[in-house]
Amino acid sequence: VRGLKGITYLEKLESEMNGYGQLLRELVAEEGGHNSSPRTREEIEAEIRHVGKDLVDLSLRLSDFEHSRVQQIVKSLKTKIVFFASILLLLGSFLTVLVTRKIVKPLTVIEGTTKRIAQGDFKPLPVVQTRDETQSVVEAFNTMISELEKRQDQLVQAQKLSSLGILTSGIAHQLNNPLNNISTSCQILQEEIDGGNSEFIDKLLHNIDQEVDRSRDIVKGLLEFSREREFQESRINLENLVIRTTRLVASQLPTGVEVFTEIPEELDIIVDAQKLQEVLLNLLLNAAQAMPDEVGHITITAAEDTKAKQVEILVKDTGCGIPEDHLPFIFDPFFSTKEVGYGTGLGLWVAHGIIERHKGTLSVASRVGDGSVFTIRLPLSEQNHLGD
Repeated sequence: VRGLKGITYLEKLESEMNGYGQLLRELVAEEGGHNSSPRTREEIEAEIRHVGKDLVDLSLRLSDFEHSRVQQIVKSLKTKIVFFASILLLLGSFLTVLVTRKIVKPLTVIEGTTKRIAQGDFKPLPVVQTRDETQSVVEAFNTMISELEKRQDQLVQAQKLSSLGILTSGIAHQLNNPLNNISTSCQILQEEIDGGNSEFIDKLLHNIDQEVDRSRDIVKGLLEFSREREFQESRINLENLVIRTTRLVASQLPTGVEVFTEIPEELDIIVDAQKLQEVLLNLLLNAAQAMPDEVGHITITAAEDTKAKQVEILVKDTGCGIPEDHLPFIFDPFFSTKEVGYGTGLGLWVAHGIIERHKGTLSVASRVGDGSVFTIRLPLSEQNHLGD
């Protein structure tokens, strides 16, 4: 209703215009001598000037009114534009937060978890009770993680069984020597038991005891390696672990292949001993199989890098080396350069996964004809320092 105030101005202007027209007609009649009005010419002209002035003032007021109305409309439009723009901005911010929380953030978490899984970490995602598709995706993803972990454990166990198959014949040969010594000592002991030299008998009994301990250590090492258990880190002496591993694999090394170790005696690390032993065993067997004419040597060294906060283990061989075009695929599952029946292609892949599960790295440098160097880098915790 306030917007219709201009109509009163128009009606008044129309009324004033009619009065102005009447005065003009009276003036014309006065000029022709036909004026019936009692007013004189001067009075009519004065009235015309007065009404004309009112018309001008009324027109100006009408113009100002319309101008102010236009300004009010423009101001109202600006206010409405700002208001609606603010609403759109708030709505956009709300939708952005909603999309980020419901879609982008879960996808980012899933992407990060995928990369973590590729590194061997199978920790499941936390499930938020959103009761929507996102929750279903996360639950399905956790199911997939669980299945992948089971499959990897199965592949690791399959690789371990494959290694055990390789070791079995050698272990039998290793056991044969102490058993022969025990048998021979028992036969001599039976002959010397009656009236024999007591010092000689004690020596035979001591020899039997040593050979029994030797056999027990061989079987114990094999059982520890073959036993399947959950990933469990503990503090171990690296030198002792390397010695046990070299003893376990000794029977599988050709007579022309020698193993040298340079491990600090006091170097303790926190790892899963069984898993790390499996890595070292795999690297030793691969190095032995790469020796041309079954002659060469393998060197295992280790050092603590306190600046980088890590332990570096090197397994170097004088074998035939790895072709350069094979190096990018050396840690891929089922990739093997060996003849059919001499490898599963899982050994280095499993070893790589074990080291990554320790949050470390396994890399290789090799050149055909110059041998290979496998480098294991494991993080050094505060409890790993030498002499602790």
